[in-house]
Amino acid sequence: MTEIASLLLLVIIFVLLIIPGVFMIYGYFVDRNQKRHSVLKNYPLIGRVRYFFESIGPELRQYLFTEDNDGKPFSRKDYQNIVLPAKYKHRMVSFGSQRDFDQPGYYIKNAMFPKLAEELKVDQHEKIRSYAYKIEKEYLFSRKEYRHRKDIEPFLLDEEYTVTIGENSKNPFYVKGLIGMSGMSYGALGDRAITALSTGLGRAGGTWMNTGEGGVSDYHLKGNVDLIMQVGPGLFGVRTHDGEISWEEVKRKASVEQVKAFELKLAQGAKTRGGHVEAEKVTEEIAEIRNIQPYQTVDSPNRFKEFNDPYAMLDFIEQFRDIAEKPVGIKIVVGQQSDVEELARAIKETGKVPDFISVDGGEGGTGATYQELADSVGLPIKSAIPILHNTLTDYGVRDQVKIIASGKLFTPDRIAVALALGADLVQVARAFMVTVGCIMAQVCHTNHCPVGVATTDPKMQQALDIEEKSYRVTNYVVSIREGLYNIAAAAGLESPTLLKDEHVSYKDLYDVIYENHLMTNEK
Repeated sequence: MTEIASLLLLVIIFVLLIIPGVFMIYGYFVDRNQKRHSVLKNYPLIGRVRYFFESIGPELRQYLFTEDNDGKPFSRKDYQNIVLPAKYKHRMVSFGSQRDFDQPGYYIKNAMFPKLAEELKVDQHEKIRSYAYKIEKEYLFSRKEYRHRKDIEPFLLDEEYTVTIGENSKNPFYVKGLIGMSGMSYGALGDRAITALSTGLGRAGGTWMNTGEGGVSDYHLKGNVDLIMQVGPGLFGVRTHDGEISWEEVKRKASVEQVKAFELKLAQGAKTRGGHVEAEKVTEEIAEIRNIQPYQTVDSPNRFKEFNDPYAMLDFIEQFRDIAEKPVGIKIVVGQQSDVEELARAIKETGKVPDFISVDGGEGGTGATYQELADSVGLPIKSAIPILHNTLTDYGVRDQVKIIASGKLFTPDRIAVALALGADLVQVARAFMVTVGCIMAQVCHTNHCPVGVATTDPKMQQALDIEEKSYRVTNYVVSIREGLYNIAAAAGLESPTLLKDEHVSYKDLYDVIYENHLMTNEK
């Protein structure tokens, strides 16, 4: 027994001391003789420790050192405002707000006599069967919780306030909820994520799913949710093998019952450029959907070659709508006001109108872009909406076009402000990623998403349970709709569709409160 113990002790010493020592000595001489890293050349051992802590810095900041309201692009508080309603169907807070009321910002004006619940114009006829979690006990290192069935009210728009996209098209798109999913392609997200999203949104009803410029996949169709098919400059899903527009493919996609409208993507907030997908994400299935070569990095152009001015674009929209027989809109990022004025002028002069304009703020997200484009190109959404809304109004064409806003509009109050500034509808992207498990690792472009959301790797996707996450999608979108009705009631309105600029004020850094319509006109 003593011999065995001695042998075991020698093995432990060998494993704990000798092997690491050999690696340290080897690393010492390797680092001393390399030319790439100055720190490692002068401090081989300490330098390795430095690079280790640098590599885990984002995680340390996210979980240990960053304040609840400080993280970017989403703070810990932002993250909780998505996860809690999605997982627990719970949005209550206690004690007081964490908002810094000394900072500039928008505020929603309440009415002295708000609307009672029974006075709201809301469609609650059919409850939604969902599941949510309830915490039984919470310990220091663990939590005891269980999932239970929860029948929830849908908070759909009353028939009187249903939003119609493409009123003059052959097949208008009727929307019973104000919030949909912004464009996220199959390829940027994996099949499990897309399936969970489509299933959850389809269950919630009254919403829609923007396909992103990657085209319509079987996974978008699984949830029986209404789709807006996005078409980017690469024409994925409606192109020939040579990259030209295929009107036959347009007809084929338009014949799909779930496809309710088409969106021509001129730009995206985080990247005023074409899309990008790394080669390892372009599987044979994705290549077939997009009609491109598999396992090759694909970049779409930064604009459509079919048109290069508003008049030619409106002609293209007319042709597209005539062939598809469904509403057609555009997605833009507002930059120069003169560009918006030129578009409004062209609409007024020609009578040719996009059925909707999706306006994306510079704070919007993406799976892959360049730092300079993400940080500095394109106006934020709260500046962009009034410019677009007011310009279309000035030219007398606002009533012919629906405005869909996107760009970090992931809570009811943010959405309410966007509606008051001039939007008709709102699209959300990254918040929906969080509902299906995203932890904001910010490695979307690498295909190594640690939770299986932004990856096509089958092994990594095993982490994502479709059935489980789909209910979180449902809970989230319904909770946001409920929150919008809470705000409408507080403002004395029977429907959130009635939110206008007179219902919000802006407080500047000097405690001056501006009426929003005066502020935007002055700008």
